[in-house]
Amino acid sequence: MILHLHLVRHGLTTFNKYNRLQGWCNAPLTASGLADADRAGHKLEGYDFAAAYCSDTSRAEITAKRILDINEAAGHARPELTADMHFREQCYGYFEGQDMSLAWTAAGGPHGAKDYNDIVAKFGLAASRDFLKEADPFHDAESDEEYWARVEGAFQLIASNPNLKDGDDVLQISHGNTLLSLGHRFGGPDLDLSERPANGSVTVLDFDTTKPFSQAVTIVSYGK
Repeated sequence: MILHLHLVRHGLTTFNKYNRLQGWCNAPLTASGLADADRAGHKLEGYDFAAAYCSDTSRAEITAKRILDINEAAGHARPELTADMHFREQCYGYFEGQDMSLAWTAAGGPHGAKDYNDIVAKFGLAASRDFLKEADPFHDAESDEEYWARVEGAFQLIASNPNLKDGDDVLQISHGNTLLSLGHRFGGPDLDLSERPANGSVTVLDFDTTKPFSQAVTIVSYGK
């Protein structure tokens, strides 16, 4: 069964605005962030969504509800919204809410990397998670293995929905680093991964529920 997943990055939050790490913690959407959600809603108002999913964070739930409001007003049946922790952003542990530049310097410094981009360039995206967990004095930040195990659980939750059928469109509210991580894992060599997709952007994935997760995702469009 092939499902067409429409992944929307949630609207801009205060922590996004202030360049702070925001994983499992919550920060409110700004006025611009609400407009991001509405803009995404109008991009997607022509789709009949068979299901809708988001993380159990307020920024994701509010974004999802505004998109579904617009979709319903356009004449489509409103699917039930499932909010679940498996759809959350990466957990940054001790570094939640901290300035990004300080957090990534703390993570990369012991390895000779000056910032996030330097870590990724020298060691790969997986190392950014493992280095942050290593630098976390409580080791609460997710390792790369822990992160992907949880994300795979989100895709399993979608695949297990008995009401979905081949070719269905599914709405999923996602997060910046999650979208970037999916791009790194499943995107081809021509995919521009120099920046995270913008708040309110839409990434489309084809998800083959019959395949192992490592082979199940194809990126159709990224951060549009």
